[in-house]
Amino acid sequence: MTTERFTERLTEQRDQGFFDAEDLGTCISCGFCLPSCPTYKLTGDEASSPRGRIALMRAIDHGEVDIFDAAAKEQGSFCLGCRACEPVCPAEVPYGRLLEQLRDAQWKGRRRPVRVWPLLVFARSRRLIRLAGSLVPFRRHASFTASGSGAGAGSGAASDVASDSTGTDRLMLGCFERVLFPGVSRAAADALPGLEIPSDQGCCGALHAHNGDLATGTELAEQLTARPGRIVSTAGGCAAHLAAVAGRDRVADFSEVLLERGELPGPLLVDGRPARIGLQDSCHLRNGMGVSEAPRRVLAALGEYVEVPGAGDCCGAAGTYAILRRRDSRRVLEAKLAVLEELDLDFVAVVNPGCQRQLITAVRRARLRTRVLHLAELVALARAGSAAE
Repeated sequence: MTTERFTERLTEQRDQGFFDAEDLGTCISCGFCLPSCPTYKLTGDEASSPRGRIALMRAIDHGEVDIFDAAAKEQGSFCLGCRACEPVCPAEVPYGRLLEQLRDAQWKGRRRPVRVWPLLVFARSRRLIRLAGSLVPFRRHASFTASGSGAGAGSGAASDVASDSTGTDRLMLGCFERVLFPGVSRAAADALPGLEIPSDQGCCGALHAHNGDLATGTELAEQLTARPGRIVSTAGGCAAHLAAVAGRDRVADFSEVLLERGELPGPLLVDGRPARIGLQDSCHLRNGMGVSEAPRRVLAALGEYVEVPGAGDCCGAAGTYAILRRRDSRRVLEAKLAVLEELDLDFVAVVNPGCQRQLITAVRRARLRTRVLHLAELVALARAGSAAE
């Protein structure tokens, strides 16, 4: 590319404006975000911190750096998107939105990572999602394919939980969760009788929004929230995306609704003693929706709750991150795995399917005795009165 053409492209880039000016202008470059950032902690490199990436975005916005420059693309990909920088930011910079805007520009069309394409195609198709779910052996979610009350709602008793004006709570079946961990949705429906479970629900759009297709991500979220009522989610990443599009009052995490109903089972016993249970937070649930206390309160009722050091830090799954950057994902996970080995817990609870897949794989590889289960699955075990395999 000639110097003249390169200059023209930078001018076009500046005029196009990839970032929301108000979002980008919020950062005061204080550096409070640096200690919370996983990639900064790994590298010690300012460029790999939220402050460094925002400086890069500003340079792109001013036409000083090509958005497709190798270093710019590397930082767009290297960030986990965990949003740990947001709760500690005194200026309340919406970093997650800015990262989505960066990838929306960098990962358009043929520039999108090849490994992401099939996932986006699958998540966009309601037919493929339902077909894949029906093929899961021995764990079919057939009871979730009819609109109306979920499993365990035979009494028909109305829920008294706080909801919107319709009084309707609906269980969201995550498009990948229902395939990888369909038992989670069943456990959630059993624990919360009376939830509506529409048969035609599709993807929430979080996968698209986080991987360079903001328009589709917003469209899918609007479709899923078009019905009146509140969505109850068992997937932290999905819940945070829906809340960002439709409003916080339209979305609740499973743990929040369980506490609202006040129907917590007694302690889960292992060898006659209360089970020792830890938690791995969902980054987006904690940092995006501010939900961290509710799952801990539920777990405290299920056994001896043990706070895992670094529970609020990313596990390295980060949506498609573990697929696109496997080595970096494992580097992020290493410290967490060492802590779990030292604690020797009976269970580690998760509240997001990506975290669940990441930790199950890691715990098996390390040959730890600790079992990784979704919070809803642990509630189901406690209701059954057994921690047996």
